[in-house]
Parts: sequence; C-alpha cells; structure tokens
Amino acid sequence: MISVEDWALIRRLVADGLPQRQVARDLGVGRSTVARAVASAGPPKYGRPAVPTAFTPFEPAVRQLLAATPDMPATVIAERVGWTGSITWFREHVRRLRPEHRLVDPTDRLTWLAGDAAQCDLWFPPKKIALEDGASSLLPVLVMTCAHSRFTLARMLPTRRTEDLLLGMRTLIEGLGRVPRRLIWDNESGIGRGKRHADGVGEFTGTLATTLVRLKPC
Repeated sequence: MISVEDWALIRRLVADGLPQRQVARDLGVGRSTVARAVASAGPPKYGRPAVPTAFTPFEPAVRQLLAATPDMPATVIAERVGWTGSITWFREHVRRLRPEHRLVDPTDRLTWLAGDAAQCDLWFPPKKIALEDGASSLLPVLVMTCAHSRFTLARMLPTRRTEDLLLGMRTLIEGLGRVPRRLIWDNESGIGRGKRHADGVGEFTGTLATTLVRLKPC
C-alpha cells in the first residue's frame, strides 16, 4: 500500500498531464498502483473490522469516568467499573481512550532549540527537467528546513533511491555547517517504512552521530 503522500503526488502529476506510465517509472511504482491511485475516490487507508473483546462491555462506563475526570488512574477506573481481568490490558485500553477526553490547550505551541532538528522532504517541480542527453524527467528536490530558524536548503536529486537521498542529505548538511541532532522524515520509502530503516541509513546516521525520526502519516 502506498502512503498518502505518494497517492496525492501521483494524482497531481497525472492531473498535470503526465502519462501514467511515465509517473510509474519516475516514482518507482507499478503502473497498476498508479491506475488505482487515479481511480480511487479517497486516500489509501488500512483498517480491520472491529471485533468485540472482553473490554467492550466496560467501555461506556470507562468513557463516562474519563469524561468527568480525564486523569483518573487506570487502576481506580478498573475498580469502579468492576474489571477483574488483566490490569495491563485494561491500562492499554484506557490509554487509548484517555486522549479523547482531554481538552486541547489552544495556546500550546511546539518549540525547538537551535540545532535540535531539521525536517527533510521531497518536492517535485511542476515541469520536467531537461537532461544532458536531451531527454526530460521529473526530478525530486530534497528540501531540508531547520526547525528552530526555518532556514532552508535544497538540492535536486537524480532519483528517490536511498543512495541519492543519503548523498543529498550529506551535501545539505555540509552546506549547513553543522549536524542537527535529529533528521525528521515522513514515511519515505528510500529512508524506510514502519520501524525499519532502509539499507545504509543506520550507518549514515551513526557516522554523523545524529538520529533519524520518521513521522507517521495522519
């Protein structure tokens, strides 16, 4: 399954007039994947049908207690609703429900320290780029933005493959003159998917003594 970002990019490129075969070749995905993304009415998502569990009968009472006291300890909630099963499993369900009953602070802001993090993303120009051999291709641009200062660097890459992404990051970091403590990526396949880094990414971050963080798509 492709990410939401790839789904949106495929639909934009096809809408701009690029043939689906060209989009599949440039992005490194199958033509059937491109066709499904164009034909789909909404972004890709994975879901499993809800299955009743032992916790299901207790959930309304748990929600009622959390609505009144969002920070009530799970052990107290378990005692009040009469739960006699695994307290560890009960805690997991309470942890899942608790954020729904906590009010969001409208003045909360995310702050960054200087040198703490840099956000890395790929941007695709709206037009193909002419190459030395006379051909033209849609080339990705690696953009790195410092979280504290919003200072931005960018470099065009030949592909989205891991080796080109790592070389691009190394070049931008050299231009920055400092190594951020964390490099933040979305779920880019050339960097890694899920909990697994692509080959070479661990060695790259270890050599630079930095940490790579991947954000999960909403």
